[in-house]
Amino acid sequence: MRFQLLGLLSIADGEHAAVLQPSKPTSLLAALLIHSGAAVSTEYLVRAVWDTEPPATARAALQSCVLRLRRIFAKYGIANDAIEAVPGGYRMRMDRETLDLVRFRELVRSADLAGDAETESHVLREALALWHGPVLANVASHMLHRDEAPRLTEERLRALERLCDIELARGRCREVLSEVWDAARRHPERERFSEQLIEALYRTGRQTEALAEIRAVKERLKEEFGIDPGAPLQRLELTILRGEDLGAPQARAIAAIEAATASLPALPSGEAGAPHSTSPDDLLPVPAVAPVPPSPPPAQAPAAPTVPAVPAVPAAPSAIAPVAPVPCFTGRSTQLAALQSALTADGPAAGPVVISGAPGIGKTALALQAAHLAQEAFPGGCCTLRMTRADGSPVDASEARAQLPPLNGPGRRLLVLDDAVSAEQIRPLLPAPGEGVAVVTSRRGLAGLIATHGGVVHRLDTLDPEESHHLLISTLGAERVAAEPQAARELARMCGHFPLSLRIAAARLLTRPGLGIGDCAGWLAADLPARLSLADEPLMSVPGVFGAALRRLSPELREAFVLLATERGNARAAPPDVSDEVLERLADAGFVEEGPPRPYRIHELLKIYARQLETPPPRLRIGTTAAPG
Repeated sequence: MRFQLLGLLSIADGEHAAVLQPSKPTSLLAALLIHSGAAVSTEYLVRAVWDTEPPATARAALQSCVLRLRRIFAKYGIANDAIEAVPGGYRMRMDRETLDLVRFRELVRSADLAGDAETESHVLREALALWHGPVLANVASHMLHRDEAPRLTEERLRALERLCDIELARGRCREVLSEVWDAARRHPERERFSEQLIEALYRTGRQTEALAEIRAVKERLKEEFGIDPGAPLQRLELTILRGEDLGAPQARAIAAIEAATASLPALPSGEAGAPHSTSPDDLLPVPAVAPVPPSPPPAQAPAAPTVPAVPAVPAAPSAIAPVAPVPCFTGRSTQLAALQSALTADGPAAGPVVISGAPGIGKTALALQAAHLAQEAFPGGCCTLRMTRADGSPVDASEARAQLPPLNGPGRRLLVLDDAVSAEQIRPLLPAPGEGVAVVTSRRGLAGLIATHGGVVHRLDTLDPEESHHLLISTLGAERVAAEPQAARELARMCGHFPLSLRIAAARLLTRPGLGIGDCAGWLAADLPARLSLADEPLMSVPGVFGAALRRLSPELREAFVLLATERGNARAAPPDVSDEVLERLADAGFVEEGPPRPYRIHELLKIYARQLETPPPRLRIGTTAAPG
């Protein structure tokens, strides 16, 4: 058994993880795990659980929370003494095997001892792969979100900055471009990510885009804070305007690495999992224990592919590693069985397996879950390649081939090619007969690839109502869904039974434990699909995913889709100015379903999105669109 803190707080047992529901015992557990190995005072724990309004009998109530936690632990076979009562408070001793935060910090520290940049990069990737979303998302404590979550997030961002600096220093500007692009968009307040993005763009011959990025950063800083960029960005701009050589990447990036390393907080001696910064009033002195030595860096790239909630989330460029299960994966049992059969079938002539369907339908999640279940059949390892960049442009086959790591050992390899754009992009990457098999996700059917290389295609539709209901139960918990069963089914219907929509709605409910499912459904219904997005995760957005997919189409196809999806057209009886060829191309791109001999149809959520494209957005009125809760 192990605890997962870097994302949704959960208890994991092998492949399975139980996400804890927001509650006072969950807040107590989070506070103890954050300060693993240290004795945490009762006063601190009371503030973590009740913030500024503790009950008159707070100490007795805290003891009740501890008892409830121990009962929860008993269900998972966790020892009753996992929470130790010490003078003045409680303590949980965790190690690298039982808490992901301890392992993360050890890996970051062991990266300092790496003998070369490649090993250091691999170790940092392994550390960053432990993060699976915003920290403490299902913890209700305002105090922990205010005081602890920013510290933990800062540790992750420092490690990510350092990794990107190392990759730039190695001259891997093209390979790291998607990562720094994503980091700069998610964290515009950190100028170093913007500098890394601009440098990577300029070094890969994209001078115009680099200057446009500088201009955007300057305008944002001036508008929001009334300040100019820092000196490093100003020097970078001047160099690019002059068209000068930036010099060796090592000189610039290594200086940034050294500065970041020097600023890393030191761990207390003998406390590998202790917090970096803690008030002396909150922690009690504990005896020192022998430090845990850092694990030796692995020979191959060890970072497990980050499990994306939706296809829009970029994966790491490539990695050979055990494939983790997709959190709260639900449904698709028939497709999973067929995929496992196709992937593990004996014989050298096995062709590629294509998973296609509309944007947000859950293609990537299904591919990764199937890879996880079938990975034992591939002793050569499993490798994931993202076939589009953060801006939606396709990755060239030659560039993708350069990112393929060597085989992990003798035997077949499983290759997951995510979000492919065309058959031409995929063909050069397919394993030779007998060497392995490729799983390809794409919004297109890739019929040409199947025609030339054989294989099978699994076309995904939305979840059925029962699968959607079970997805909400697995994310929100059976108790919360049982309290509002009809509201939960209405929420699933409103989300169009799209996995992306359901996960976004569930995330909103998890971060607002006092919000009713019916209230959330009512708020979402007032402005679908615009409100199916998360403010702190730009890539988790239904209109964002739909819009990115629509921009890949030609103007002719975009116009035809809007015509079919709005009241002026109907895919079942297409207007005369929409030809059969256009309908087929829209079906291949995932925007319409079925087709000859059956009628075409368009998912309701896509119809709503198309109607909004036809209607100018209303002017924002302050105070009228606040989210519930």
